[in-house]
Amino acid sequence: MVRPMTRTSRALGATLLMAALGVAPLLSSPTASADGPPKPGRAAEVRFATFNASLNRAAEGELVADLSTPDDAQAAAVAEIVQRVRPDVLLVNEFDYDQAGEAADLFRENYLEVPQGGQSGQSGESGGSRAISYPYAFSAPSNTGVPSGFDLDNNGAVGGGNDAYGFGEFPGQYGMLVLSRYPIAQQQVRTFQDFLWRDMPGARLPDDLATAAPADWFSPAELDVARLSSKSHWDVPVRVGRETVHLLASHPTPPTFDGAEDRNGLRNADEIRFWADYVRPGRRGDYMTDDQGRSGGLRPGADFVVAGDQNSDPNDGDSVPGAIQQLLDHPLVRDPEPRSAGAVEASRSQGGANLVHESDPASDTADFNDNPAPGNLRADYVLPRKGLKVAGSGVFWPVQADPLSALTGSFPFPSSDHRAVWVDVRP
Repeated sequence: MVRPMTRTSRALGATLLMAALGVAPLLSSPTASADGPPKPGRAAEVRFATFNASLNRAAEGELVADLSTPDDAQAAAVAEIVQRVRPDVLLVNEFDYDQAGEAADLFRENYLEVPQGGQSGQSGESGGSRAISYPYAFSAPSNTGVPSGFDLDNNGAVGGGNDAYGFGEFPGQYGMLVLSRYPIAQQQVRTFQDFLWRDMPGARLPDDLATAAPADWFSPAELDVARLSSKSHWDVPVRVGRETVHLLASHPTPPTFDGAEDRNGLRNADEIRFWADYVRPGRRGDYMTDDQGRSGGLRPGADFVVAGDQNSDPNDGDSVPGAIQQLLDHPLVRDPEPRSAGAVEASRSQGGANLVHESDPASDTADFNDNPAPGNLRADYVLPRKGLKVAGSGVFWPVQADPLSALTGSFPFPSSDHRAVWVDVRP
C-alpha cells in the first residue's frame, strides 16, 4: 500500500512554499535517516551530486503509476545507484513533475528508503545497498511541455513538444527534483522559469537564414513569450550546519534536434551563461528577475554549487564552442573534474566517435550513440565555488568486471544513459 502524504510538517512546508513561490513545489520535514540525521553545527564534509536518472515517461501520470509499487526495475536500479553514491544533496534531472508531489514521495518511500540490490545480483561484495532517507525535497513546475501557443520551431503548425516553452509532450515531462538531508531554506528559494530569453543582454537569439534580417527566427510576438530556461533555473539554499550553500540547479536543452539556425545550441549556451552571470559580483546579474519579482544575481560572497546535466562537453559534441567554458573558466568556479575508470573502458570498447574525441574520456558522464556521433560525452557537472574545499569527487561508472556495472550497463540501459556525478566539499 502506498503511504499517503499525511505528515503534518510536510503539508505545512508545502503550504509555505506555495505562498512564497506561487507554485506547488515539494517540501518535506525531517524523518529518520538510514545514516542518522545531520548533526547541528559546522558540517565537516557534504556530498553534492547530480544524476540525470531518465525517470521520465511518455504520458502524464505514468511515472506516479510506475513508482506506486516497488516493482519498477529502472527505478530500483536508479535508487541503488543513489544508495551506493550516498549524496547528501542530490539534483535529479529528468524526473517528471507532478503538482501534488506524488512521484517524489513514492520514489523516496518505495525505492530510496528500501535497501536495493540484495536480490538483484547487482549487490557486489556487500550483499546489497543501504536505504537512504532524504527528509527534505524541492520541486517546482518546468517549462517542458507547456504550450506556448506559437510556432516556435517554424514548421508551419502550432502544437507539439517543439512549440512548448521547453521540449516535452506534457507539462512537467523531463522535470527536476532536489533531495536533501539538510534543511532547505524555502523562503529564499528562487526560480527563473518565466525569465524571457530576450531579456538577457547579448542573448544569442537564433537567425532565420532564409531572410536578411539578423536574429529573426522568432517574431516580435514570439520574443514576448520565448523563455530562456528549457526546464527552469533554481537557486535552492541548503542549510549545512551554520552555513548556507546555494544549489544552482538547471538542465539546459540538448544542443541538437534543430536546423541550421542552431536555436537549441544557442539556447543551451545562454542557459549555461545564466549561472555564470548569476554568480559574478557587481551589476552583471542586474537584468535577472525571478518568478517572485526579485531582481539581481547571487549575493556577493555566498557559497554555491552549480549542478545539472548541462548538455555540453568542453571539446566534443554539438554544443556552441565555449558554452560550458563559461562556467569551467569562470573566476569564481572550481572544476574538480570527476573521473571514472568505467568511462575510459567504455570509450575504448565502444570506439566509433569516441576515437576522435579531444576531451579526456575519464571525465565522460554520458553514454551516447557512438555510430554516428556524438559518442560518449562529459555532460553532467557539479561545480563548487572556489573557496569551498574539495575533498573528493567521482562518477559512478563501474568497469565491466565490477558487479555494480549491471546498474549502468549498455543500451537499453537498466538505469540511465547518464551517470551520477558527485563532489565532496567542506563549507
